[in-house]
Amino acid sequence: MIDICLLGTCGMMPMPGRWLSCVLLRNGSTLTLFDCGEGTQVPWKALGWGFRQLGAICFSHMHADHVAGLPGVLFMVAHAGRTEPLDIYGPVGTGYVVEGLRRIAAELPFEIRIHEMRGGEEFPLPGNLYGSCAAATHGIPCLAYRVELKRQPAFQPDKARALGLPVQLWSRLQHGETLEFQGQRIRPEQVLGEPRRGIALAYITDTRPTAALSAFARDVDLLICESMYDNPEDLPQARANAHMLAEESASIAREAGARELILTHFSPKINDPTYAEKAARRVFSNTRAARDGMVVTLQFR
Repeated sequence: MIDICLLGTCGMMPMPGRWLSCVLLRNGSTLTLFDCGEGTQVPWKALGWGFRQLGAICFSHMHADHVAGLPGVLFMVAHAGRTEPLDIYGPVGTGYVVEGLRRIAAELPFEIRIHEMRGGEEFPLPGNLYGSCAAATHGIPCLAYRVELKRQPAFQPDKARALGLPVQLWSRLQHGETLEFQGQRIRPEQVLGEPRRGIALAYITDTRPTAALSAFARDVDLLICESMYDNPEDLPQARANAHMLAEESASIAREAGARELILTHFSPKINDPTYAEKAARRVFSNTRAARDGMVVTLQFR
């Protein structure tokens, strides 16, 4: 099970009642943050999930509305008592920007490990999650992210009993361990069923739509995608600024075969995101416009 909170939904600048776009993932007791604009710690504090269990931050790119909140978040994590290392993932240039931001958060009780990527990498995330990234199109290095929680095949007790295995050994096989038992080598696949589908979600923001991004988000349970503009008349501006219309975000969801689309990163001039929702639903029906603090839970099916 993965809980996802859209802490903020605004692009460019925080607005009254709408914080900058950032997404917090919780799996078990672990947390992963996607983007960290100015003031991120404020809606996070209101959410009540705590700060100490933050294990990773994934930056889409280095524009201020996605990174300027880092010092405040680092302070809150330190104040919560974390001493374990914190991993920060992002495009080329992440290390330089984080170094600058850390000049006002220099003394921390934990190590920060920077991982710069170009797209195509896979990497571990807290809570047994698996991350991957793809290059987006935004004028500066920018990444889209995919997160997956794998699901073990179902354990088959009848197969274990047929091998004469005592119950005490079952959990070790269920968790992928190969055992020696009565002179035999017992492999997990001998007592497990067929592969089962896990959970997958994608986070795509600050980019023009591309076929590569649709392929990257293939078959996700949830696509969280920018909707900077809601009016087709804004297409020239979307192209000039390397952003998307709501309908273009919906086209990514449709081509990817996503199960649900949540729109976020709304322009400050958008007062009512339901217009973006209606526009996107003409292309992809299972669409919702995010609101600050919205929590979505994804479970194994």
